[in-house]
Amino acid sequence: MSKQERWSKLLELLAVDGRLEVEGAAATMTVSPATIRRDLDELADQQLLVRTRGGAIAHGVSYELPLRYKSSRQVSEKQRIASAVADLLTPGDVVGLNGGTTTTEVARALTLRSGGLAERGENSAGPMFTVVTNALNIASELAVRPQFKIVVTGGVARPQTYELVGPLTQGVLNQVVLDVAVLGVDGVDPRLGVMTHHEDEAGISRLLTERARQVIIATDSSKMGKRAFARICGLDRIDVLVTDSGLAPDMAARLTEAGIEVISV
Repeated sequence: MSKQERWSKLLELLAVDGRLEVEGAAATMTVSPATIRRDLDELADQQLLVRTRGGAIAHGVSYELPLRYKSSRQVSEKQRIASAVADLLTPGDVVGLNGGTTTTEVARALTLRSGGLAERGENSAGPMFTVVTNALNIASELAVRPQFKIVVTGGVARPQTYELVGPLTQGVLNQVVLDVAVLGVDGVDPRLGVMTHHEDEAGISRLLTERARQVIIATDSSKMGKRAFARICGLDRIDVLVTDSGLAPDMAARLTEAGIEVISV
């Protein structure tokens, strides 16, 4: 198990229980307690948790929203997708993230990747990444990370998804330029494009695609071939789709024919 995989597992355990004990985590992950102690120390340095005697606890409010928000469905798939998306991003990128369980995992994977880059001395004078988001929970998790510059759109909060929507959100997005927009969606249809359940969220996601040089869709295979109420954009606006290995071959072929790079993990 790689360091990034261990870190992801430790943070997942922490999100569920709120605290970790070194011995218990070592037994769960079949590694030595010394390895877990080093991992926890490094995660504490990244402000992803707070070290305690014999273990760690969640870092302040940064896990309170994700605890309510986190879906138990396709968790491992979403973490693999998120890690693959994070690997596609270049230090210095301005990244737009909409709300959702998969994009929340992308934000966490980006935190882990930035920590690894910093370890290798690839840190610059400026932020490792600039993240523009309308998702309150993503902003909450990333705001305490010094390697990120966080831009929150403003707007009216939707309690079901923690996303900010409305004219105030649109006003901020109209003033920024993104390198990459990473979107979570509720449906991908070869003819209709990508969709979500709510028209106000679709409008914000559509604006993110318009402000970005590159658009990445991050979604598990259960959303493929599905339709949802509100259309975000057509497939012609999508550059890359990252999903899990459950993607049907015929669907992958149709997406590739549409000019989309398909990455299955």
